[in-house]
Amino acid sequence: MELVKQKYLSGERALFQSEGMRIEDSVFADGESPLKESKNLEIDQSVFKWKYPLWYCQNIQMTNSALLETARSGIWYTHHIHIQDSVIEAPKTFRRASDITLENVDMPLAEQTFWNCQDIKLNKVSVRGDYFAMNSVNITADHLNLTGNYCFDGANHIVVRNSKLLSKDAFWNCENVTVYDSTIIGEYLGWNSKNITFINCTIESLQGLCYMENVKLVNCKLMNTSLAFEYCSNIEADIHSHIDSIKNPISGVIRAQSIGEIILEETKINPAETKIVVENKSYNETIQSECVHC
Repeated sequence: MELVKQKYLSGERALFQSEGMRIEDSVFADGESPLKESKNLEIDQSVFKWKYPLWYCQNIQMTNSALLETARSGIWYTHHIHIQDSVIEAPKTFRRASDITLENVDMPLAEQTFWNCQDIKLNKVSVRGDYFAMNSVNITADHLNLTGNYCFDGANHIVVRNSKLLSKDAFWNCENVTVYDSTIIGEYLGWNSKNITFINCTIESLQGLCYMENVKLVNCKLMNTSLAFEYCSNIEADIHSHIDSIKNPISGVIRAQSIGEIILEETKINPAETKIVVENKSYNETIQSECVHC
């Protein structure tokens, strides 16, 4: 394997179409697309300072390295890439790429990152930026800390564990999502999504969990969550907390410790299609006296 060590590389396509190369302690300065169309690379302790560093690449291993903010749109149309113990400051990284693994990676300016990608594995990744992972497929995340609105919009086949998401409009237009042992804070969670499951999660969301099909919550807590489950069908909700209010669920079962307000409008839904249980007491038989706006 050819070794490139402690080099200062500038100019467009500085190492264009490189193959079987190990790059150490080097700086890619001004100049677009320094490693375009390269494959079978090992990159360690190196810095990328300019745009489009890894486009149309294959089989990349990167450790202890950094993509600065100016290395924006850095990794597009690239497949089979593993990045570990690194910082990706650049926005719009990863577009139409696949087989991507990030371990112990910080992404402080991650706007529009991971768009239209597939087969993504994230472990101990910190993200700050809106529109993360839009329209991507097959995502697994463990210990993901994400701050940014509209994450995972239009994505499908997602598994998230042990994570914290501060995100308005998270998981919109999604299919086949399971979230375990995580905290999600942000308005309007999960609208227009199908086959969504939350297990042992804490959720805070104004008008969260609405317009959904096949939504399941197992041993979850809903903090400061009002007008939940509007126009949701096939609900299985086991809530171990108070719910501020529920509005117009279409069908299913909702169990909670207590509910502040239940709004069931017979002109819009059939109240008999949803069973609501509060502290082991079913409200269905006395629904007229227990609900408002019926």
